[in-house]
Amino acid sequence: MRLLRSTLLLFATSILCMDLTSASHSASFDCETKELKPDEKVICENRTLNDADVKMVTTFDLLSGLMAMGSRGTLQDEQTAWLKKRRECGSDVVCIRAAYDERLKQLDETYKKINRPL
Repeated sequence: MRLLRSTLLLFATSILCMDLTSASHSASFDCETKELKPDEKVICENRTLNDADVKMVTTFDLLSGLMAMGSRGTLQDEQTAWLKKRRECGSDVVCIRAAYDERLKQLDETYKKINRPL
């Protein structure tokens, strides 16, 4: 189990590094669009929040691929609710950072609950 977790984290880190070097804006949305919401604008302008966004979406995508189809729907519903909550932060950097911290913790807990072969 520890080996699987280490392998998954290594894989996620590799993807994160590739994403960060491949574009000037690595957020999970287009930072160049003119219709950015206040939270998205702050994320694009703040490297720490941008990195948290990349980590969150990479973790979410990896978990989605590991989960059974029914569980994926639940994960997606939780993500949609989380995005709404993050959007409510507006341009408040502290609120957005707390939202990412909370979501990453939730995703980590979801990972720990995935059934794995022995």
